[in-house]
Amino acid sequence: MTTVNTNQVSQDILDAVNKKSSSKGSTVDEAQDRFMTLLVTQMKNQDPLNPMDNAQVTSQMAQLNTVTGINKLNDTMSSLISSVQLGQSYQATSMIGHSVLVSGNSLSHTDKGGYFGVNVPNGADSVSVNIKDGAGQVVRTLSFGKQDVGVNALSWDGKATDGTVAPSGDYTYEITAKIGDAVTTSSALSLAQVQSVSNSTSGIKLNLSNNSAVAVSDVVEIF
Repeated sequence: MTTVNTNQVSQDILDAVNKKSSSKGSTVDEAQDRFMTLLVTQMKNQDPLNPMDNAQVTSQMAQLNTVTGINKLNDTMSSLISSVQLGQSYQATSMIGHSVLVSGNSLSHTDKGGYFGVNVPNGADSVSVNIKDGAGQVVRTLSFGKQDVGVNALSWDGKATDGTVAPSGDYTYEITAKIGDAVTTSSALSLAQVQSVSNSTSGIKLNLSNNSAVAVSDVVEIF
């Protein structure tokens, strides 16, 4: 009489399911079928004087059900996440063409000047902004009065300190906010236009006119 080692057979199948073999012929359902087929074969050929341990067989079947259940749950969750991301990408496309404020200190200047923002969590009595050219030289220092708590939109008329119009191009800026004579917390915000939306492995990304890509959650304000 030929006997089958159920312990080894069931363990081999459990291992195969855990590894989720990439072979087209190896699926969770097929692994379950193989397990049951081999189990029935072993029972038919078991030694009557040394029968199978029912508790052990039950335990092995429970392990298989747990593993396959988790794998199916993972597949379901992956499908759900993909569907959610697809829906988010469709919603994000409504932002194409709109201008947004995001963290950053870049400023695009045309002959009409440029716009930017500052976030002051505690508010500010005054805000000073140094506009710098590509060489890092300050071309203009702007002074603003009281700013409310949170996000405030600001602008530069595009003129240098001497009153002439600065060359069009990309600039950067530094912000110093004060309450009284003490410097308070502030962060610079760049204004850019949403040009397209992409769905990457890290989530939905907005591709901006300043050649950066940000998450939808990074947008502070939409215009």
